[in-house]
Amino acid sequence: MKPEDQAGPASASRHPPLSFGALANIVGFHIARATVTTYDAFDRFIGKPFDLKKTEFSLLMLVHANPAIPPKRLARALAVSAPKLTLLLDELQQRRLIQRERNPDDGRSQHVVLTEPGRKLARNAAASAALMETELQSPLSAAEHAMLIELLGKLARRPAP
Repeated sequence: MKPEDQAGPASASRHPPLSFGALANIVGFHIARATVTTYDAFDRFIGKPFDLKKTEFSLLMLVHANPAIPPKRLARALAVSAPKLTLLLDELQQRRLIQRERNPDDGRSQHVVLTEPGRKLARNAAASAALMETELQSPLSAAEHAMLIELLGKLARRPAP
């Protein structure tokens, strides 16, 4: 199906199909359209139920998968500045979801770790994220999903932290 045929429910009897014109080949336009769907799903599955913003959820998932991670690696992975990360960590620490601990190998640096409530929230939010992903991936085959993740990674052009 051509992108211009996917512009939304058409009432063919009254209007011809909407043409996207030049937008049909603009990647950013299609990413923006998909963002509407993914943000809505995030709000329903994670944002509202767990009172988490997208960046907070991502940070919790990264710390859950990488215990005792240095803040600098988190900032790179999330593509945020050090001051922005500090504010984010302060917020999550006030909520008692994370804590900063001194690096036992180098007392000058810190690691970010989840607290017990943070681990519980991360586990529950990850389970809900799996349900969200099932919904979002429903129109895709496994191969299409893998390809989408690979292609989006290429577009992001971010080396692994």
